[in-house]
Amino acid sequence: MAKRPHRRLPPIHGAADIAQSREAGLLAARVLEMLTPHVQPGVSTDHLDRLCHDFIVDELRCIPANIGYHGYPKTVCASVNEVVCHGIPSAQEILKDGDIVNIDVALIKNGWFGDTSRMYTVGQVAPKAQQLIDTTYEAMVAGIRAVKPGATLGDIGHAIQTVAHRDGFSVVRDYCGHGIGQIYHDEPQVLHYGYPGQGMALQEGMIFTIEPMLNAGKHDTKELNDGWTVVTKDKSLSAQWEHMVVVTATGYDVLTAWPEGTGRYPTP
Repeated sequence: MAKRPHRRLPPIHGAADIAQSREAGLLAARVLEMLTPHVQPGVSTDHLDRLCHDFIVDELRCIPANIGYHGYPKTVCASVNEVVCHGIPSAQEILKDGDIVNIDVALIKNGWFGDTSRMYTVGQVAPKAQQLIDTTYEAMVAGIRAVKPGATLGDIGHAIQTVAHRDGFSVVRDYCGHGIGQIYHDEPQVLHYGYPGQGMALQEGMIFTIEPMLNAGKHDTKELNDGWTVVTKDKSLSAQWEHMVVVTATGYDVLTAWPEGTGRYPTP
């Protein structure tokens, strides 16, 4: 999820905190690995949600973080095609060949939050849809690689938007990455656009998500009447990837690394 957090000074975490955060992050990544073979034509997003719920509770012995969060009813957000974020899984929403879908999962382990998301393709997707997915991933990686002590939040945003605009895609401005730890949505707010050198300077021990949302059309979004689902105003496709990162003494470390490796995608 990408609700904007309340303003306060970002926590600076020590080694013990980072270890707890990493454990939660890696467990969240395991959920999305488990889900991969189940994202198929004819499957409902509600079925995927139930698979994630049962895996989190029964296999990982964790707490699904999203259920009841500000009234959210499900375990994951399932955002299909023109849905930018916060799509509510439904038994009536059946995936079909050519769909693209983001699954965003969060869990709690020993009081620490793990939060990550991935894009999935359903059957054969159009080349433009695949390009959007790939560029969004590349943009996230560019943002992550900008992280180091003394860099700024603007450096992250600029790196992301540079990749997006290179390929003719727009960056969603209404939602952002966020600090995370023992609070789900904390400071700092990590915008996915910006100018080099602007904004808060990063410090070793900060933990936050980088989760850019790119649209094939314009960046404008609207929230549907359910109070959660966000779609592109022009009904263009949207894609998102999300990792948790910690600022280290020399750069960054990804806390939600994929258990099976990144395959054809570059490692952040």
